[in-house]
Amino acid sequence: MEEKLARKRLVLVPIPAQGHISPMMQLAKALHLKGFSITVAQTKFSYFSPQDDFSDFQFITIPESLPESDLENLGQILLALKLNKECHVGFKECLGQLLLQHGNDISCVIYDEFLYFAEAAAKEFNIPSVIFSTTSATAFLCRSVFDKFLNEFKEKQDELVPEFHPLRYRDFPDSRRAPLESITELYRNAVDKRTASSVIINTSSCLESSSLFCLQESLEIPVYPIGPLHMVASAPTSLLEEDTSCIEWLNKQKQNSVIFVGLGSLALMEINEVMEMVSGLAASNQNFLWVIRPGSIRGSGWLESLPEEFSDIVLDKGYIVKWAPQKEVLAHPAVGGFWSHCGWNSTLESLGEGVPMISKPFTGDQKVNARYLECVWKIGMQVEGDLDRGAVEKAVRRLMVCEQGEVMRMRAVTLKEKLRRSVRSGGSSHNSLEEFVNFLRTL
Repeated sequence: MEEKLARKRLVLVPIPAQGHISPMMQLAKALHLKGFSITVAQTKFSYFSPQDDFSDFQFITIPESLPESDLENLGQILLALKLNKECHVGFKECLGQLLLQHGNDISCVIYDEFLYFAEAAAKEFNIPSVIFSTTSATAFLCRSVFDKFLNEFKEKQDELVPEFHPLRYRDFPDSRRAPLESITELYRNAVDKRTASSVIINTSSCLESSSLFCLQESLEIPVYPIGPLHMVASAPTSLLEEDTSCIEWLNKQKQNSVIFVGLGSLALMEINEVMEMVSGLAASNQNFLWVIRPGSIRGSGWLESLPEEFSDIVLDKGYIVKWAPQKEVLAHPAVGGFWSHCGWNSTLESLGEGVPMISKPFTGDQKVNARYLECVWKIGMQVEGDLDRGAVEKAVRRLMVCEQGEVMRMRAVTLKEKLRRSVRSGGSSHNSLEEFVNFLRTL
């Protein structure tokens, strides 16, 4: 019986973005460890190259004819809409070939909620499908009512949203690079369960119990909170090369003395914002490790357009890398705080190491996460408005030096222990994953 179960194949469909690919590959690893064979169906955009950890996986490319420039030119919302229009036929062809190759051993298609074309193709072959939400349960709920509040987003920005305390209208997930009509179209389709048999979410009930309850009530299909997945099945998932030299630099710093600055894989900053940031960091008198991704400073390949003053400040107090092994950095005893864009993966990784946060969200669900950090979990603070050196200095000193930051650090450590218990045997996320695996075996 076990041999037959081990041959069951799952087809996973990630959207081409670092923040979505990482949890999808962690999920793939976790399910492979449970005895499933794995096929990952990708588009050519942000292609994840298999490493040794995934040597037993099958990787296939969904054929489509979109120009590669769409990844940079469109932004995530508009690209997702185009992928859903363009990839249905190609993915249907892929499933047909997989069925010829593996017979009836394909038991399920697990797709990123934003690539709902996968559900339609799976339905045509009578293959069950499962939605995977790589953001928080609260963000999923926000997307489900997004079109209901379109008028309020402009008129009531600072007001609290009824039934979504403590979120304000301004905290709802949107995008600077897409019109409201396009955002609404994507969200409406993403939260539509269609024929999906269940939803899995990279979260834990100790973080979002009320949102998970509401989601279960509204969807009326099983909802499995199985995260944080990076604590369940660790695997290298970065699309960019990580610079591990920063660990050697951290080894020379005192405990809790470094503020780690990482603004994710998509955010863009103006040159003046970078200079305000570095000036504020210098004024705070704290050492800093800063990830500045190539192409993340508008109009500059990397650092070449920055004034000489930038290099002088960094030489004295900081260390700059193009990309960092973030989980390893956050686990380092020298790191006492994390200045983040508050993407859900970064948030979970920081929570998982008990590191309090300063948040400066840019887009999407980042604003939801930042609000929860500040007002629900109370282990972070949000910097709102224009980024200036005074605000940066004040925020860093509050987190790293003041008593308020120490209280946040204590809360963060408590929440870290709750998360670790949730993924251990008998914990809520562990049990939820086991229930999901048993569900898959019935398909």
